Amino acid sequence: MKQLPQEFLNRMKTLLGEEYDDFLKSYDLPPVKAFRVNTAKISVADFEKLNIFGNEKIPYTENGFYLTYDKIGNHPYHHAGMMYVQEPAAMAPAECLDVEKGWCVLDMCAAPGGKSTQLKNKLGEDGLLLSNEIIPSRCKILTGNIERLGLHNTVTTCMDTEKLAKTFPKTFDLIMVDAPCSGEGMFRKDDTAIAEWSVKNVKMCAERQAEILENAVKLLKDGGYIIYATCTFSLEENEMTVDKFLQNHPEFEIVPVKDAVKNVTSDGILFDGCKNENITYARRFYPHIAKGEGQFMAVLHNKKPKTETVKYPPKQQKVDQIVFEFLDDCLTEYNKENVKMYNGNPVFLTPDFEVKDGVAFCAGITVGEIRKNYILPHHQFFMGLGKYFKRKIQLSADSEEIQKYLHGEEIATDLQNGWAVVTVDGCPLGGAKITNGKAKNHYPKGLRK
Repeated sequence: MKQLPQEFLNRMKTLLGEEYDDFLKSYDLPPVKAFRVNTAKISVADFEKLNIFGNEKIPYTENGFYLTYDKIGNHPYHHAGMMYVQEPAAMAPAECLDVEKGWCVLDMCAAPGGKSTQLKNKLGEDGLLLSNEIIPSRCKILTGNIERLGLHNTVTTCMDTEKLAKTFPKTFDLIMVDAPCSGEGMFRKDDTAIAEWSVKNVKMCAERQAEILENAVKLLKDGGYIIYATCTFSLEENEMTVDKFLQNHPEFEIVPVKDAVKNVTSDGILFDGCKNENITYARRFYPHIAKGEGQFMAVLHNKKPKTETVKYPPKQQKVDQIVFEFLDDCLTEYNKENVKMYNGNPVFLTPDFEVKDGVAFCAGITVGEIRKNYILPHHQFFMGLGKYFKRKIQLSADSEEIQKYLHGEEIATDLQNGWAVVTVDGCPLGGAKITNGKAKNHYPKGLRK
């Protein structure tokens, strides 16, 4: 049994009442692991034909499975971005409402990218996702995960939420606020969270969460939705924060979640002094009720009539003809309207979203770097657009060649000279430059096994 702070235990006993003993017993069990199939790369049906990682489905997530496989990060399918490993309770907030394909979505506190990549799978290729992370090192990890999954129409930014609100006012149909919290729901798997816990820290987190929500309001379109989520149990960071927000913003209401999430969670707590009787629409994910750690979530709806913000994107920088010649040589098809310049590099990104040079950490799928008279392709280009490549080096997960490729070695091929995508069982894994029957490895050194 873990040594949990006594004050935390006292607070949980007050919250849970008769359920407290069952809750406490859950700490004798190991943490539950899970993964989602990345439907941007492979359908769930096709993945199930290859699945060796765990067959039990998560009841509230169509593409989610409980994980039973060790060292999944070393498997070629993981390298290819076929799946994303994510704690199962953390999948619940994005499942609280139906996400429409054409929406513009923001994940305000996004690293390492679980909820972002989950939302983007729901949006498909057309909808746009902006993922923000204030800490540069974590923003780099976030961008790397989005790159690995080959997601289209994504932007990552690295700024505080106040600056974010000034940069993209009234822009988003849906905002995920997975707020930094005291982490009580992670105690079973994270000893650091236990060591750092205190009532003082709980209250400090609540103040920060309220500030983040205020900035979310400025970023949201009229008629839009905010999903507020934490991985903690405290009333101060959860129902109290939501209740205070609703008092300050009468234009918002809390709305019920989808039944699939409701069925595995407990009602929000109607605490003494609560002004909103619908606070029970909020959901609490407990480890003694469903497989996973702790999670809180609430869907907040702006009741104002939905309005579409008319934007006039600035005139785009001219794209050099060498870029189109490169793309014509590599790809069977692509949309020329989505080819634009960002921070001096050619990228694929919808022309309908304005993001000025220097604002984003990464915008769209980077094609590559323009050198003196050629394009040096970026890994993101192969991962995001690999299915459209003319030259495909097709390998299987159990082949000797796939291990050589992931180690950074050359592999033999009979394809014509030029840039090729390397695939594993049909999914893009990376790139290679073919010259006279040899495929020179272009897999990034930092990702090699």
